Amino acid sequence: MNQNKGSFPGSFLQSTTIKMIMVGMLTLVLLIPLAFVNDLIHERSERKKEVVNEVTQLWGKDVFFYGPIIKVPYKRYTETSVLDPNTKKTSIQLNSSVDYAYFFPEKFNNTSNIKKNTSLKRGIYNNVVYSADMKFDGNFDKLNFEKLDIAEKDIEWDKASLVVKTTNLKSIKSDLVIKLNDHVFNFESKDEQDNFYGTLETETFDYKTLAATSKLDFSFSMKYNGSNSIKFIPIGKTTQISLNSDWDSPSFEGMFAANDATKTISKKGFHADWKILDINRSFSQQHVSKIPNLNEYSFGVKLIDTVDEYQQNDRASKYGFLVIGLTFLIFFLIQQINKINIHIFQYTMLGLALIMFYTLLIAITEHSSFSLAYLIASVSVIGMIVLYSVSILKTKKFPLFIGLALTAVYTFIYVIIQLENYALLVGSIGLFIILGLVMYFSRKIDWNNSNE
Repeated sequence: MNQNKGSFPGSFLQSTTIKMIMVGMLTLVLLIPLAFVNDLIHERSERKKEVVNEVTQLWGKDVFFYGPIIKVPYKRYTETSVLDPNTKKTSIQLNSSVDYAYFFPEKFNNTSNIKKNTSLKRGIYNNVVYSADMKFDGNFDKLNFEKLDIAEKDIEWDKASLVVKTTNLKSIKSDLVIKLNDHVFNFESKDEQDNFYGTLETETFDYKTLAATSKLDFSFSMKYNGSNSIKFIPIGKTTQISLNSDWDSPSFEGMFAANDATKTISKKGFHADWKILDINRSFSQQHVSKIPNLNEYSFGVKLIDTVDEYQQNDRASKYGFLVIGLTFLIFFLIQQINKINIHIFQYTMLGLALIMFYTLLIAITEHSSFSLAYLIASVSVIGMIVLYSVSILKTKKFPLFIGLALTAVYTFIYVIIQLENYALLVGSIGLFIILGLVMYFSRKIDWNNSNE
């Protein structure tokens, strides 16, 4: 009786239930270093964003184009009541001030060639930057002051100018001149309180003299260094935009979709056209006092980097719990089926080896491609675990099976990471198959026998 009592703690600790509990608890504990790996990925991702932002500050940010717009001053009158202190009578005093009317073009056309710059690299990070050669032309129809209820006598025709609002002024790389009919004018940068746009404006001209034929044709070109995106405001009564680029992963954004009939995307680049009419948007062709904020009507293209190595690393790390759990399950089933004793310390070493996969993955990815890094990290970790298994299992048959199983698991996860639309479907089918295999191989285990 005393002998049985003395052996009870040892028998209890060797029971299948306690082993399952210990392995399960170890799996949960290993979530702590896995969380540190996630923090490392996010930290490296934020570092990349800082570097990219620093580079784009120097090279050029997003290009957002709003113009050209004709600006014409006029006299505005206000009435003020004035009380005579002597007669105690009130009289109306008419005061005049200068305000401005703004007119959008009848036709607005743009053709832009966007060329990616692959040489701009800071440290280990590549940046999505480009050079854009943009050509504009179109015309203004007769300016309709009647709609604005402005009398002809109050218009200062000889002080008209042309305005363009755009971002990224410091990265314009060409002379800024515009041809209005047969006359050439220079753009000058204006210091206006606008947190989003910079303002370019020509010297003043006599609109009536310049637009003697009632229409005012314009044409100009700009060269930009930019990054991330190019967008436009469809201010023309008819707006036509044509974009050509050698960038192979565009994302078309904004209120208006590109013409599907002419849109093409290939490994060599993309081409996209837009044609937008005034009936497609709900703002007028003329405005008073200030140029309205029409950013909600913007459209264009975003040049995206489809291979975001940190996003792929983050997705891979989210499957860490699954990899650790399945690996421990394989070892546990081998232990139970073949009556092999595996110490909890050995499980810990296996778990840490699996965690090391993710640190290797992110470190190698920063200096190569994600696919190559995934191959190197997975082969290294699987090789380490197989060699360690030979020493603890004292056989080559089971380590070979473990190596094949881990290869299947890592391949399965890689496929899921690469998929987008079908990731959930493939993942669910894969997990269903894994569950079926576990049920099959564990069906003959006598779980009622608590001792080995």
